[in-house]
Order: sequence, then structure tokens, then C-alpha cells
Amino acid sequence: MKRQFSQLVCRQISKNDGRIKRLFPCHRQFAVIVGVISCFLFIGLLKVCQAQETESDLTELSLEDLMKVEVVYAASKHEQKLGEAPSSVSIITGDEIRRYGYRTLADILQSVRGFYITNDRNYRYVGVRGFGRPGDYNTRVLLLIDGIRINENVYDMAPIGTDFLLDVNVIDRVEIVRGPSSSLYGTNAFFGVINVVTKRYQDLRGVRISGETASFGAFKGEGSYGHGFPNGVEIFASGSGYDCQGQDLYYAEYDSPITNHGVAEGCDRTRYQNFLVKSVYRGFNILAGFSSREKHVPTGAWGTVFNDPRTRTIDEHAFLAVEHRQVVHPDLALLTRFCVQNYRYNGYYVFDDAEVGDPPELVINLDGGTGQWWGGELMLDWNLSKYHHFTVGTEFRYNSRIDQTNYDEGSNLYYLDDHQDFPIWALFAQEEFRIYDKLILNTGIRYDHYETFGGTGNPRLGLIYSPFRLTNLKLLYGTAFRAPNAYELYYNDGGNSQKSNPDLEPERIQTYEAIWEQRFKKYFRGEVSLYYYTIKDLISLTTDPVDELMVFQNVEEIEARGVEMEFGCRMDNGFSGRISHTLQLAKNRTTGVELTNSPRYIAKLNLTAPILKDQLSVGWETRYLSPRKTIGGHEASDYTISNLTFLFPEVLSGVQLSTSLYNLFDERYGDPGSEEHIQDIISQDGREYRVQLQLALTKN
Repeated sequence: MKRQFSQLVCRQISKNDGRIKRLFPCHRQFAVIVGVISCFLFIGLLKVCQAQETESDLTELSLEDLMKVEVVYAASKHEQKLGEAPSSVSIITGDEIRRYGYRTLADILQSVRGFYITNDRNYRYVGVRGFGRPGDYNTRVLLLIDGIRINENVYDMAPIGTDFLLDVNVIDRVEIVRGPSSSLYGTNAFFGVINVVTKRYQDLRGVRISGETASFGAFKGEGSYGHGFPNGVEIFASGSGYDCQGQDLYYAEYDSPITNHGVAEGCDRTRYQNFLVKSVYRGFNILAGFSSREKHVPTGAWGTVFNDPRTRTIDEHAFLAVEHRQVVHPDLALLTRFCVQNYRYNGYYVFDDAEVGDPPELVINLDGGTGQWWGGELMLDWNLSKYHHFTVGTEFRYNSRIDQTNYDEGSNLYYLDDHQDFPIWALFAQEEFRIYDKLILNTGIRYDHYETFGGTGNPRLGLIYSPFRLTNLKLLYGTAFRAPNAYELYYNDGGNSQKSNPDLEPERIQTYEAIWEQRFKKYFRGEVSLYYYTIKDLISLTTDPVDELMVFQNVEEIEARGVEMEFGCRMDNGFSGRISHTLQLAKNRTTGVELTNSPRYIAKLNLTAPILKDQLSVGWETRYLSPRKTIGGHEASDYTISNLTFLFPEVLSGVQLSTSLYNLFDERYGDPGSEEHIQDIISQDGREYRVQLQLALTKN
């Protein structure tokens, strides 16, 4: 996972220069058929919605009822209506997660407009607004759980796949806030902020257990408990375990008798477990969690021995957070938060150190990273008047341990043995100035100080105008930064192939955005967002011509523009749907070359419909991704994927049954590989199934 392929040049097998131009042909007819079916389904939904709306006289509804829309916390660090948030926001609820059969946070993210996911058979990577570097560890999005920073301090990774810290059953909602947010959150809030809000005891009030089986020999069990005590203490706890044998995978690049004719057998296994405990009492919130995932790597990444199941990665993450919100005055609240976290990564990589023609000489290389950090935040939330809302605060984080090691099993020779520690502190302020009822000016700035490169300030400016009661127009400007992480700063293999660069500067992004949000009476909502951004000092791995060693440097500039459009509805009787389309172009500003793994077009349709009253609901999801360039100079074909979920909310008292089919039409497609792969395109799964049974024993 985290090791540089350059450090392993002496072991890496020769790459095949005759890479395939593309893995699979484009199934355009399938895409057209699925698109037409989806359109008819959505049109049918609109007819039903219109019929229902006709039955009620919406003119009798008050303005307050019309404006009872979902609220978001992560956009401004306090709850506000979506129409007043200084950003483009999507919210996925726990109910939608059930109805669409989402299994991971990655599934949730790839369902929203403009987002796409890449899978290299080890980790999942999120792409947004045309930027999705293969092999990037999601360092340019900030991941929060109940407002707590989760990106670890060695690689800055945001886990979104099976390595995510929570089971999706404990998620109340996911807030996706697009655009730069360093004015509030500092580093990693580059393209956006993802805030996962967990459930409370009121969502359960008792015991819930669930079990599921799925394709490739997968099994999962989950149990949760929620209870409120007479003294006001609330407790919610959950734990889950998962084991998937995986599948045997074929890679044409390894099709040779000495590499099992390109078939990786028993090398795709995944196991994980996670736990969460949440307690609330008189303004105090305590949240503790632990996750551990083991993933076997079938692709022969980093030049490892192909078809050896011992090559695997293990990620562990634990955290404890204590938060207190004190209402000093009806218009004044003080938030105090303390958090301590620990992250550990271990990679086991099998290499053949024998000379060409000699018998195999296998060695297991151990690659590791350990991070520990603690810190706190103090924030004042002040409604000075109906015209001014202030948010001011300070944050401190001490990286008490950042260790990186690399050595061969049974050897005392370390290729890498680096240890770091350093503090980070920041000050931030934001004001929402309601100039008059229809016009809001949102301003904010944050200053972050790092021991590694010094200080950086990042502002945000937003003008939000509501010319009509159901219309919001937003003009937004903001900057953000991503600090170079310890991996990029200090990775050094002793001068064999890579050296460190402690002089790295942070990456910087500047974004301009215009948003039109429109509600159509009670049930319908549309949005159009136009954006333009530039990135300077992008950190990339390069070769120093002086000594021919690999080194991270600030060398690239990126320019991108795009438009995102979405139309959706949500009915009182359970019908809901949304359809979106994204057009984007991201390229290297110097060369004019389009970025790799950057689709020009993304189209999505989601639809849920109740059938047989409350006895059955159907969730339908279709997404289209246009071709993407690969690192090898080829192209990963476009594809259309459809998923179908049947949810039986109550087959018996307290018993819920869910069945899902993923990649319903068995589309054959692949994602671009990264530098550590011989494969230019990595094939993805065909049709899959999942069956989940859930039993809830609730207390009234």
C-alpha cells in the first residue's frame, strides 16, 4: 500500500511495454438500453409525484412549511439550511442507505453527483471534480465522523472502502460538502468535506442484530444496542465482523506458465471488524471506535511475486473523542472537543530476490507506518443578532508519533527507519452577515501553522441571494491547501532509489463557483453548479537528474472547469429519486494534457419506490462513466452500471429482509491502474448479490 515502487526497483519484475489498448469493448447498446429504461422509470415517478401534488393545495402551505428542508452541519460548523450553506451540498440519509443497499462509504459517495470511485483491489479512491489520481490515498478530501477528523497523520489517508471505521448500519446521514473548506478545517479540505453522522439511541431503542451473505463467499454479522437511562445518559454501541474469500482473478499481463497463466488463486480475501460506542449526557458527547482490516493483494503490485497469498496489507485505526457543548446564552454556545487517535499500517510483500535464471529466493518485506496524535478544539458559536452569526475558534493537534519502517523479515537491515513528531495549531473565524432578508454575505478565514513549512492563511467568501422564496443563487470563492504528509516529506530508502524532501511546500487550490438552487413547490428540487479551479505546487513523484533518485517535488499546475446538474424529488409516501449529469475537463496547465483517471462525463439516476404499501420497496441505481486516460497512455472504456435492491421492511414483526443485485447486467469494465501496477487497467467485479436479514428487538 504505502511503499514507493521506486524503492523496490531492484526487485520489480520487468513491465510489459505492449500493454493492451483497452481492457473491454464499450457496450454502448447496453448503455443506451439501460438509460432508456431509467428514463422511463423516472418519468413514471414524476407522473405519480405530480398526481399526488395535485391532490393537495400547496398554496395553503406556509412559507415555513415550504422551507422545512434538510440541514447541514459540516458546511459552517453549525446547523443551517441547505439553501443558506456557502457550498454545494448533498445529503444521503440512513434510510437511503438501506433502500439502495449500500455496503460501504465508497458506495454512498459514488451515488452522488460528480463523485466517482476507483478500485485497485486493495483500496478505494474517490475522484471529485475531474481529479482522481490512481493510487492516491484520498488525501485531498477531509473525512469526519461526527465532526471529528479521521485522516491519519502518516499518509493523510481517508478510508472509504472496507477499511472505513464504521459499519454503514450505524450511519444516520452523510453530509458531502463540495469545494475548498480550509477556512474552517485546514489541510485536506481541498476538494470537499465528508461528514459521517452516526445514529443515537433514539434510532434503535433496544437490540438489533443482522447477518448477511454475498457473492464470493462473503459473510457479515452486526449487532447494535441503544438505550436511554432515567438520569439522562444515552448509549449507542455497535460492532460488526466481515469475511470474504474473494475470487480467483485473471490478469493477461501475467499470462505465463511461471506465473500460473495469469490467474491469482486465493489472493483476494478481505476480513475486517469494527466497533463503535457513543454516549451522550447533558451536553457531553463521548465517541470511541476501533477498526481493523486485512486485505490480500492479488494484482502483483510493487513487483511482488504474483499468485502468492501472503502479500497483504493490514490497517488498524482507533480513536476516542470527548465533546462538550455549553449553552452560555440562548444565542451563545461554547464547544470544547478533545480527541486522541492511533493508526497502524503493516504491509507484507513477497519478493523474489534471485538473479534471473536462478531458483526462486523468496523474501517477505515488511513495510510499516504508525501514527499517534492528540489535540483539541475550542469554538464559540454566537448569534449576535438576526443579522450576524459569528463562529470563531482555535485548534491544536500534536503528532506525538509518526514512524515509517521498511525491512526484510529475518534481517536487521532497515531500508527505512524514520521517526517524527511535530505540533500544528490554527485560528479561524467566520461571519454570516444577513444584509437583508434575501441576501447573506458569508466570510471566513483560517490561519494554520506547521513546523515543517510555516504558516498559511485561507479565506472563503460567499454571496447567497434568494430573489424568490424557493430560489437560491450562490457566488462562492475560496482557497484551500494540502500540507505535505510525512510519507512525502521523509520517505528515504538509504539512497538506493528514493530520497526525502523536507522542503516541500503545501499544495494550493483556488476555486470559483456559481450555484443555482431551485425548489419546485413542495417535493421537487433542482441544482446547477458551475465551477473553475486552479491548483499550484501539486506534489508529484519525480526523478532528480543530478543523482537519478526519485523524490517528491512541487512541480505541477492543474486547471479544471465543469458544470454539475441535478434534479430530484422526495415524496411523503416514500417515492424519491434524483438524476444528475456532470460535464468536466481537468488538465495539466503547462502541457494542456488531460489528467489520467478523469472522466469528462458522469451521469447518474437513483430511484426508490414503495410497493404493496409498507411491505416492499425497490431501489434502482444507474450510473454512467465516460472513458478515462490511463498512466500507460491508453484508455479505460466507458461503462454503465445498474444496481437493484428489494427491501422488505417487516416480513415478520421486527424482521427486515433486503436483497441486492449489483452490476445487474454484468457489465465488463476496468479502472486505471497506478504506478505500482503492471496492469494499465484493473478489471472490476461482474454481477454480485447480497442477502441481509435483520432482527430488531425494540423497547417502547
